Amino acid sequence: MNKIFSKIISTGSYLPEKILTNYDIERIVDTSNEWIIERTGIEERHIASTEESSVDMAHEASLDAIKKSGIKIQDIDMIVVATTTPERKFPSTAVLLQNKLNLKNCSAFDVNAACTGFVYAIDIADQYIKNGCVKNVLVVGTEKITSLLDWKDRNTCVLFGDGAGAVILSSSSEPGIMSSTIVSDGSYKDLLTVNTDPEFIEMKGNDVFKIAVNTLGKLAISTLSKNNISADDLDWFIPHQANSRIIMAIAKKIKLSPNKIIMTVNKHGNTSAASIPLALDDSNKKGLLKKGNLIMFEAFGAGFTWGSNLLRF
Repeated sequence: MNKIFSKIISTGSYLPEKILTNYDIERIVDTSNEWIIERTGIEERHIASTEESSVDMAHEASLDAIKKSGIKIQDIDMIVVATTTPERKFPSTAVLLQNKLNLKNCSAFDVNAACTGFVYAIDIADQYIKNGCVKNVLVVGTEKITSLLDWKDRNTCVLFGDGAGAVILSSSSEPGIMSSTIVSDGSYKDLLTVNTDPEFIEMKGNDVFKIAVNTLGKLAISTLSKNNISADDLDWFIPHQANSRIIMAIAKKIKLSPNKIIMTVNKHGNTSAASIPLALDDSNKKGLLKKGNLIMFEAFGAGFTWGSNLLRF
């Protein structure tokens, strides 16, 4: 029996029309463009309108990915949506997306692993395909994360943006997803969380920064090691786009050339579970990604959660 692999066959994305620059934020809280760039690398971010939900953005990104995939919507067997900002408590964002796509006979569910959600979702979809259960999975990361911001808290309101990214992961005879690692540790639950009343993000930034750099550095090294490759073998490193200083610190730990890093945090801000698929589609649309490229995804999020995917494009 031939071995079954899963492979990304298309990418898609959606960013809300409204752009909020650092200069705009200067008029809201006591901060400056220079301070934000120095600490985070962020210059601007997209903000969803009051009428736009995480489902609406997921729908746009999904249509973009499906259009470029060469498959029909009806060929999708499963939908996995990574989000921390569902439109409703239930039904799930994935089920609401399924309805907007007019899909009847497929399974659909959400994954909440905060900023690591897309990495988790890719791993789940990969397992279902490799086990022969499904052939085509729509994997989406979508966030209206600015709905959780306290615009008086300058430590968090400067960091985040909205958007959605999607991929079609399909059964293939060629290797695609080569390995995945997903991990969590709930003992850090209070360092990055959302309060219940009111629902605002709270973060102990310095602690999160230090743990993220240390954890992701070790994860990157172990991901390369277990696949018997070096950083030189990578064509692209597409990490969660939270902070340019975190990204560059990880690259330094694995001795990765800066010209192999996909960086969109300057234009997108931290879009949580949407950041990796947004960065992936951005680089794909620019023609940077080539068939057979070796790519590593890596992310770290509230929980804490963290994970990586190594793949051939």
